[in-house]
Order: sequence, then structure tokens, then C-alpha cells
Amino acid sequence: MKRIFIALKIDPEVPLLKIISSLKSDLIIEKIKWTSIDNIHITLAFPGNTEEKDIEIIKAMLTEKCEGFGKFELIIKGAGVFKNLSDPRVIWVGIELSEKLFQLNNVIIKGLRDAGSNIEYRPFKPHLTIGRIKYINNKTALKTYTDKYQNTEIQRFQVKEVILYESILKQTGPVYNPICNFKL
Repeated sequence: MKRIFIALKIDPEVPLLKIISSLKSDLIIEKIKWTSIDNIHITLAFPGNTEEKDIEIIKAMLTEKCEGFGKFELIIKGAGVFKNLSDPRVIWVGIELSEKLFQLNNVIIKGLRDAGSNIEYRPFKPHLTIGRIKYINNKTALKTYTDKYQNTEIQRFQVKEVILYESILKQTGPVYNPICNFKL
């Protein structure tokens, strides 16, 4: 059994790297688990713990659904926190709304359900998690961050493939190993 998820890999460019670096610097004394730059991605679906035989079914489904879907561009734009500014849990950078991204997500979720996966329904909120907050004192710095980048275009990138990952949880943080790539 493997803990799996389906995602789009993001290669952060200088503007995004500067924002992350600046935020880390401003919040250096806070208890935040920062996402490794190598692990930045947009999650499309999280099937979770999955048997090997079911992974093969998911791979076949992804091959079918991704083939011919077509490449598209996304814009990293905006910033915020999940739960809320009074009780923040996750620091994120946003993705501008994209019809193609929502279509891809819908096709994959439907494909997983048709393949027998019991994937739970969650509204799709595309974002890049950059930090998970354990405890924070300086909520003002978070508000400054969200206000500053609320409507700012940070980076554009081409979506050319979907990746099926295995997530291995370790004390030092998760390790994401690509199982298979699916060209669009």
C-alpha cells in the first residue's frame, strides 16, 4: 500500500522564491514547517492509502484522461492563509482561476470515482502550500503578506503533465516520489 496523490509540479522562479524567502525571514522565530522548494505543487486529487492493484487502475485512468487534454498556462497570483488570519494553519500562494485547471481536476476526480476510488468530495481550491503553522505570534506579518500579494501576479508557468506521486511521511518532512508522469 502506498500513500498517493495526483498533482502538478511547480518549478518556482525568482519572484516566487523571493516571496518565500522574505516571508521565512519575517517569520523566522515562529513555529512554521516550511514546504521544501522541491515539494511545491498543486494537488489535483488525494486518494491517500492505495493498494498496488488500484494504483495500476489509476495509472491507466490517468493515461486515458490526460492524453490529448492539451497543455495550458497557469498564473500564480495572490496569497493567503487557511483557516483565517485569527487562527492561521496554512500559508499559501494562489493560482488565478483557470477553466482548464478546473476541467482537468473534474476529469481526474470523475475518473477516480469511476475507477472505484472513494475519494472524498472537497471543493477544489488550487494553491501552493508554502508553510504549515504550528504556532504563530506575529499575525501582523501574515496580514502584511496577504495584503501585499493579494492581487499580484507572481509567476506564469506551462502545465504540460500530471504526476502521480507517492508521499512518504518522515520526521524531517514528507518525501514526494513520482510514480508516473502523464503528458497532456
